[in-house]
Amino acid sequence: MTRDDNIQITNHVRTLRNERGITQGALADAIGVTRVTISCIERGEYHPSLELALKLARHFERRVDDIFQIEERER
Repeated sequence: MTRDDNIQITNHVRTLRNERGITQGALADAIGVTRVTISCIERGEYHPSLELALKLARHFERRVDDIFQIEERER
């Protein structure tokens, strides 16, 4: 499978975290990753594995596709 440069993955992790009033560090501790990982996900610099996406969804009591979306980029 090749990478499609015409798509972009966006997420609502920062919004959901802020709605709960928790820090990046607290979220990281809750799901077993580093604060840097959470920061990179929020900035869109890192796309989590399926396992991590599912952990985030469980933590926020949301579906994965409520948190992460694939958007088509304009060419």
